[in-house]
Amino acid sequence: MIGLFFGDTDFPKLILKRLKKIKKKYLILDLSRKNIFKKESNSFRVNIGQFGSILKLLRENKCNKVIFAGKIDKPNLSKLKLDMTGIYYLPKIIKAYKKGDAAILKEIINILALEKIKVIKSTFFNPELTLKKGSYTKHKPTKDDLTDISKGENILKKTSAFDHIQAIIVRENSIFKETSKGTKNLIKKIKKTKIKRGVLIKFPKKKQDMRVDLPTIGLNTLKDCKRAGLKGIVLKDKQNIFLEKNKCVNFAIKNKMFILVK
Repeated sequence: MIGLFFGDTDFPKLILKRLKKIKKKYLILDLSRKNIFKKESNSFRVNIGQFGSILKLLRENKCNKVIFAGKIDKPNLSKLKLDMTGIYYLPKIIKAYKKGDAAILKEIINILALEKIKVIKSTFFNPELTLKKGSYTKHKPTKDDLTDISKGENILKKTSAFDHIQAIIVRENSIFKETSKGTKNLIKKIKKTKIKRGVLIKFPKKKQDMRVDLPTIGLNTLKDCKRAGLKGIVLKDKQNIFLEKNKCVNFAIKNKMFILVK
């Protein structure tokens, strides 16, 4: 049986659909904001601070492997409901909390490893949701676009290992970085110009654990980019979750945008 730490977005639903199709037994630990998996069989609403309850559920169901998928909000330490095991690990969580979201996830993975529970890739059952290197549209980046892309890549390389930045928009000399509010909020800040210009680059965080929290792109992201007047998006080879691939590619082609995977 596989343990599933599920947060928000459509990605967990696709994993669940695949598991049902192949008749793989699963246990859902629902960390979504609105308990969206409450109607699923073998699903439990949990708090990330209740390590004792989480470990008990995993052991009782013989889950020695788990997957993290979907957006899991950074816990509010002042409102965190801790059980005895959670209190034991609290110093480690507080230390990680000060470094950012990536550090918290990494510490949780370390705690699970101490309990002999292995975290596997979130795309283990859905490898088709990642894209290989290449261009996926008829429209290719121009020389100016490639200059913007190069600028963005250099900035992302210089970010902190525990920074929350997964996305950046470059439009000529203007740089816009993602905050903890996410990519949608980032794109909303961009004012549309008469001349279509600018690219969205969405890469994993620096030194990110490739098993969890891969940056996600979907049709809504492409639509937001179109509204902002951006020319295209740039992703990383097999390091993004790409939802609704055919719809995204067709939308990009129709709106003369490019999708480039480096």
